Amino acid sequence: MSNLAMQETDSSIDQLVTDIGKRAKAAAGIIATASTNDKNNALLAASDALIAATNAIISANNLDMAAAKAKGLDDAMLDRLALDEKRIHAMAQGLREIAELDDPVGQITESWDRPSGLNIRRMRVPLGVIGIIYESRPNVTADAGALCLKSGNVAILRGGSESTHSSKAIADCLHQGLEAAGLPKDAILQIPTQDRAAVGKMLTLNQYIDIIVPRGGKGLCKRVQDESRIPTLQHLDGNCHTYVHENANIDMAVSVIHNAKLRRTGICGATESLIIDQEIASHALPKIVDDLVANGCEIRGDDQAVTIDSRIHAASDDDWGTEYLDNIISVKIVKNIDQAIDFVNKYSSGHTDAIITDSDQAAQRYLRCVDSAI
Repeated sequence: MSNLAMQETDSSIDQLVTDIGKRAKAAAGIIATASTNDKNNALLAASDALIAATNAIISANNLDMAAAKAKGLDDAMLDRLALDEKRIHAMAQGLREIAELDDPVGQITESWDRPSGLNIRRMRVPLGVIGIIYESRPNVTADAGALCLKSGNVAILRGGSESTHSSKAIADCLHQGLEAAGLPKDAILQIPTQDRAAVGKMLTLNQYIDIIVPRGGKGLCKRVQDESRIPTLQHLDGNCHTYVHENANIDMAVSVIHNAKLRRTGICGATESLIIDQEIASHALPKIVDDLVANGCEIRGDDQAVTIDSRIHAASDDDWGTEYLDNIISVKIVKNIDQAIDFVNKYSSGHTDAIITDSDQAAQRYLRCVDSAI
């Protein structure tokens, strides 16, 4: 492509994204003042539309899956991308659950009087226009669009190239819901090009977009950090821990760890590292290993864990900081909750970290001391 042709292409993308920003800003005032009833009706109608369009969405997803396999995407990425009837129905149910949530707009969260006689109140109001940039997972289209709508915000969605057809089919259902409720379709907008220049342009539109939320890998989040002129909310890795405290119910621990690790190994909230108190490790760990190994999970542990159960492979130093996104989990045995907290705060990515215990005191201490979003 000649330099002139490239300039023309960049110019047209700039204009496209700018026009979407203007449309979003124009819709923001309407959505910010939309009634709870109208927003909920839009979500419920969109949920019905998703169910009705199940076959069409699966057909669109098949196109994305075929292209992703041809590109050689790994199993974790393919799992994030894949849609079937069960996942589509889960998306539809998610919209209904969001409709059932209390409307945050207009809620008074705090009120106080000043000596001067002034009464001051803190009220929840919409942010305005939220730009969401995400990779691979098409269900984010439904989740992000619905949450923005319920909170009175307009969404500009830029999904990954892997999910182009799937995301468009889902967005069409959201638009049907908005129309059915008499709300503007511009409340949920998509960037219709996969050219990376569109992301760069989005990150400069601070006159139209109020906040940027990236959901994706290190490359995307780093780019947003470096280039955005707009405030951002973001995370990087999902190196998540589950800590089995000495007062844990072991049967519960086996069940929770099974779900946290194996339900979907390729998501950022899946458990990657298991921590167990030394006091219970000798009888708890084999039960946990029984379940994980029976379901094809490789386990890598420290010297003490390997001694307790020979099915555990020796871990390297790199394992403690690794987000596997696969059927692999690391195991660290600690003396007490203090060591567990130190270990989590050293190696966790600050995404999601859990404790399993029957002790309220231990649970509260862990929650206060572990530096994680969830």
